[in-house]
Amino acid sequence: MASNLTKFIHSLDPRTLPRVLQIQSGIYFQGSIYEMFGNECCLPTGELIKVTGFKINKIIASICESNEDSQCSARIELPLNFPGLCKIVADKTPYLSIEEITRKVSIGPTRLGHPCFYCNEDIKLANFTIKQGEQIMFNSVEEVNGTLTVNCGVVRENQSHSFTLPLSQEGEFYECEDDHIYTLKEIVEWKIPKSRNRIVKFTNMLHTWDFSNPLPENFDGCLILAPIYEVQGVMKFRRDIVHILSDLDIEVIDVTDSYDISCFLHPLSMEDVFERTSKEFPMVAEVIEGPTGRQQPCNLLCPGKEIVIHKKYQAKRILASEIRSDSHKRHFLIPASYKGKFKRRPREFLTAYDLEIARSDKEQLHVVATKAFDSPHAELFSVSVGDQFLVQQHQTGEVIYQGRKKVIDVLACEQILSEAYKEVLLPMYMEGGFVEVIHDKRQYQLSELCKEFRLPFNVKVSVRDLSIEEDVLAAMPGLQLEEEITDSYLLISSTGDPADSWEIPVYRLNMSVQLLSKSVDETVFSPTRTIVEEISEEQYYMVRRFENQVLHPPPRPPKKPTTLESKPLLTLPERSVLDAPHAVKNLYVGTTKKLRSAQATAVSELQVSCQNDLGHWENEDNVTGMATLLDTSVIKGPINNMLLEEKHSYEYADENLIENIRKKFQESTIHNKMYPLKKKREETSKME
Repeated sequence: MASNLTKFIHSLDPRTLPRVLQIQSGIYFQGSIYEMFGNECCLPTGELIKVTGFKINKIIASICESNEDSQCSARIELPLNFPGLCKIVADKTPYLSIEEITRKVSIGPTRLGHPCFYCNEDIKLANFTIKQGEQIMFNSVEEVNGTLTVNCGVVRENQSHSFTLPLSQEGEFYECEDDHIYTLKEIVEWKIPKSRNRIVKFTNMLHTWDFSNPLPENFDGCLILAPIYEVQGVMKFRRDIVHILSDLDIEVIDVTDSYDISCFLHPLSMEDVFERTSKEFPMVAEVIEGPTGRQQPCNLLCPGKEIVIHKKYQAKRILASEIRSDSHKRHFLIPASYKGKFKRRPREFLTAYDLEIARSDKEQLHVVATKAFDSPHAELFSVSVGDQFLVQQHQTGEVIYQGRKKVIDVLACEQILSEAYKEVLLPMYMEGGFVEVIHDKRQYQLSELCKEFRLPFNVKVSVRDLSIEEDVLAAMPGLQLEEEITDSYLLISSTGDPADSWEIPVYRLNMSVQLLSKSVDETVFSPTRTIVEEISEEQYYMVRRFENQVLHPPPRPPKKPTTLESKPLLTLPERSVLDAPHAVKNLYVGTTKKLRSAQATAVSELQVSCQNDLGHWENEDNVTGMATLLDTSVIKGPINNMLLEEKHSYEYADENLIENIRKKFQESTIHNKMYPLKKKREETSKME
């Protein structure tokens, strides 16, 4: 029985793909136009299409001004990346069985894939009874002894109870109210049931309204979302993949049982190829649909090209992000074979706890405070902007609070003064700001950085990789090497030169191939060629999410006592070694070798300037400049040899930046001196 394409796709179960459709009532455009905007728009009657997949392409939203029961006034088109947060309005139409729920509702391993329903009557199981109206969470679908069941859970008196429900379980199941807030993309991917619409209500627009926004200004109503799908398939006499929008005005009939699917093209994605057994490699394939908008190795991945897929394997990459103050950062996956060299860049730390994490036994961490902190305890140190510290170790200390001794976690440091060093303790809950002072001018290979330092770590490319035409990393002002990840790759080459091999990612390359029945000879490979892969924001978070699933989260930093009243921040307190806080009982063992007083005398000369200037520097360039100023002007001579042997003498500092700092400091000093004289003259003139 024929039906329109929209109705057929809405009722299609993805688990039954592929399906063969025959066009019963075609659509034609005058002239020779065959496709528009990359989508097929001319399909003659009788044409056969093998549907291999479908996904939501866009959303048609009907505007309801007041609530979901009011009459809809207008229809607008919303892109999948439409900004804004919205809540789901529970569907009032019941599902009549568990099988219908699993067929129409997305159920997956993440929080987004755990829908909740309730039944209007009790459900009696073997050793468990689900009460009427009790919220049931659907966690996953699995096969047990050949029967599909749903793993579910209910919460009673803060206790979670797990059980399974067969797909044959019948009853009226209603969707529960959902208090979570979602983006439109999350709703599209997880929260729109098959063959049903979804009603949502926007709670917060992420961007201010403008004329490009399709919604009315100050819109506070509901939207009925209807998805438009992009259907992917192949035709009987074509060697490419076609894309058809589900709202195309055609009628189709399912003829899968009447036709041999093997006569159609069999496109495979990179994921499909990777799922093949290792014994099936190597294999020859023809590129049916190549990737778009990506770096392609030697044009091997153009449609129609024949390639050899030699093997599948796991390879390591370093995940790196551009250092910049705004949110529009670029992200990269750097292979271990990258031949460029790096110099270290100063790191920024927001808390004393971050200093403890970054502390290393190989070299002492030297930092400058960029934010003031007034300690609520006399036994702990109050920090001013411009204070310099050598970080020692984590320990415990006693403080007097409300007349009682209390043991807290502290960070032992040495404050660098003009002619001495002072042992101080910083509370681990301290919320401040620190920037690292770099004394190391060496150039490192990527493997050396990962071996000698703990990630995340800030660097800058000092020597680009000459083996590649364009090194995108060399143009970055700074990079943060975040973590080492393991990802899936395929080793490919052209059929004409099997020894010249390239690595391609499996899960980030949107392309399709057709396997060919051709043999492949044994090949002696030259060194595998890799590229620095730039990934999108979405791919970046996907990579981090999958990688972090196998990592244990770091311990949470200690919280600041909430009962203590915070005092005003100090801007420039006067302290001396004689005014040291009371002795604190601790486990401090000792400090490292003291810096020579001759090299440290310059600290006091720039102390006031640093305190004034550091407070105004917000971006990474200024922070780097400050760290360099202290590095090149304060710590000179034998100090560098004591901290780390210096093999090179590359400078970070911008001389113009340093000169501007000096000018500002001189102008502020002259202003402070002249202001009392000017005020006195004005008072004299008034008296006269």
